[in-house]
Amino acid sequence: MVSNIGRTKISIRFFNDKEVRAVWDEENAKWWFSVLDIVAILAEQDDYNKTRNYWKYLKAKLKKEGNELGSVTTQLKLKSPDGKRRLSNVLDSEGVITLAKHFPNNVKAMKFVDWFVYSDNSIDGQSKKKAYSFFESNLIDEEDIGTTKCLKQIHAYIFGGLYDFAGQIRQKNISKGGFQFAVAHFLGNTLKQIEQMPENTLDEIADKYVEMNIAHPFMEGNGRSTRIWLDLILKKRLKKCVDWSKISKNDYLNAMVKSSVNSVPIKNLLKNALTDEINSREMFMKGIDYSYYYEEN
Repeated sequence: MVSNIGRTKISIRFFNDKEVRAVWDEENAKWWFSVLDIVAILAEQDDYNKTRNYWKYLKAKLKKEGNELGSVTTQLKLKSPDGKRRLSNVLDSEGVITLAKHFPNNVKAMKFVDWFVYSDNSIDGQSKKKAYSFFESNLIDEEDIGTTKCLKQIHAYIFGGLYDFAGQIRQKNISKGGFQFAVAHFLGNTLKQIEQMPENTLDEIADKYVEMNIAHPFMEGNGRSTRIWLDLILKKRLKKCVDWSKISKNDYLNAMVKSSVNSVPIKNLLKNALTDEINSREMFMKGIDYSYYYEEN
């Protein structure tokens, strides 16, 4: 039984407008997904009781075959169709992929796996597909936007099942291009200080973004996660987001390199690229494409 589960719940839309419930595990920095919701998708079943019975059958079958999913499945409280919170079987990202690969309906399951990890076998390709789905989810509680918890949730969602450190604050020192990011030993205090920075104006939000970039809390995937984090803050505080297609790769990278000593260039780039199309799916998808383009060598 996992302890210290956060109250955050998400509703991710998959095939045929199906939804998957999930809860955030702050202690282990990962998302747990409802097994019944996933089974309902794979079995193309809308009846809750029939889905539950099918999972019991499948779990017993997997256990008989020696598959660990059949004998060990974490249980957490999720809201049931009757409105009550009940203990339900959940799996992390790796468990979800394993379940799908062992599902009797192989064709449907492989389509699901393609959605969940993307057909591109690279880390970028797999995580990019998950980033796309972020728009349809209510992944983050508004009260958590701008916090380290929010950034960890984004990172864990995008890179869950791809990096074993997804959503986890790094314990090692890292550098890039000769620049030393925040020292790991003091990173906890650094992140607390960043959380407390004001977010009332574009300048303040940009300053907070720059400091989080300097902190670089994860071993990999910082830029892709932090740009989504930035857009969430802008959306909450200013009712704006960034049209990343208006910022060239070279301009962005050069501005970020300079930002530790001079934040004016990145502030100007963000200011000139702001848009009020905060509910545009096309704008979000375009932003993800550019965000990943910035990271290409």
